[in-house]
Amino acid sequence: MSRIGKRNIVLPAGVRLVVDNAAVKVEGPKGTLSMKVPQGIDVSVGKGSVEVVKKANSRIADAYHGLVRTLIANMVSGVHAGFEKSLEVVGVGYRAEMAGNTLKLIVGFSSPVEYKVPTGITIKVDKQVNIIVSGIDREKVGRVAAEIRALKKPEPYKGKGIRFTGEYVRRKVGKSVGTK
Repeated sequence: MSRIGKRNIVLPAGVRLVVDNAAVKVEGPKGTLSMKVPQGIDVSVGKGSVEVVKKANSRIADAYHGLVRTLIANMVSGVHAGFEKSLEVVGVGYRAEMAGNTLKLIVGFSSPVEYKVPTGITIKVDKQVNIIVSGIDREKVGRVAAEIRALKKPEPYKGKGIRFTGEYVRRKVGKSVGTK
């Protein structure tokens, strides 16, 4: 039995959750999110809280119990406060800038790398080296940040590239001149 699945989800003021057959729709001040609930899981809305309950005592229901509760909690948190990931561009001459709906990165390639921002995501560039990815869908924010990081991963010798803020890049010692 999932310990995470047993906990109730508290609905903040201004957030509404509607359960319709096998779908959950969450509406809040920042937007609307919805998801399909798998079989074997039941979502019930009480006064100011939501409870996720297993219908059957099967292995699949056990696996989905905590997952569905966490996904609904992330949806509630997203439409209420939103999610944010920040990245740093490290390297001499490396920089980022927004051009309309496209993130333009100058990261050591012969031409700038352009990343088209998907719908539902906003990207802000601060001081040409800090990229802030924000949105209401936690999974989408994380995926977009990971895709931007993958355009130029930090290399281990000088640490140049795009990294998450606070990420530690393990450095390697380069070649050294031997003495005889």
